[in-house]
Amino acid sequence: MTAERTDITLAAINGKGPRIHPSAFIAPGCRIIGNVEIGPDASIWYNCVIRADVNRIVIGARSNIQDGTVVHCDSPRPGRPDGFPTIIGDDVLIGHMAMIHGCTLEDRAFIGLGAIVMDGCHVHSDGMLAAGALLTQGKVIESRQLWAGRPARYLRDLTDAALADMQAGVKGYVVNGRIHREALDGAAQA
Repeated sequence: MTAERTDITLAAINGKGPRIHPSAFIAPGCRIIGNVEIGPDASIWYNCVIRADVNRIVIGARSNIQDGTVVHCDSPRPGRPDGFPTIIGDDVLIGHMAMIHGCTLEDRAFIGLGAIVMDGCHVHSDGMLAAGALLTQGKVIESRQLWAGRPARYLRDLTDAALADMQAGVKGYVVNGRIHREALDGAAQA
């Protein structure tokens, strides 16, 4: 990502600014504020807001945050001196228009489009929250579990085929991010 881009916002808060790996794709319209770290081949899609003004946000390698998603964190307070940072592992899929707040999403977690994950939640590796679901504060999705509903509840275990589809999606988003970067770079040079 070049410093000349004017179609995204990158801003430091309290002396801490975004750290973005050069191979990551950041789409136009994104707002990335504060203590944010974005790993290799991650993709942050059109019009996402990632705001780490009161804590930190980490987004791992090859993870994707799809269009219109909001990622925030929760500040330290009495009884919770560390607050709730948002930690997103490697190879995580987050669907369009999701709300991710002060939680941990381990490697290969999947958050469906329009889903909400609240403070203190933990989605283990290969866990999935269905589209439109609401994972209320402090809930835990174990490995290979699918949760759905508002509020979300355990629905069933995921099959090997479902896990393979999720990983194919991760690979597809890495490739798609490269395609979009090339298209946008080409349009800027035209």
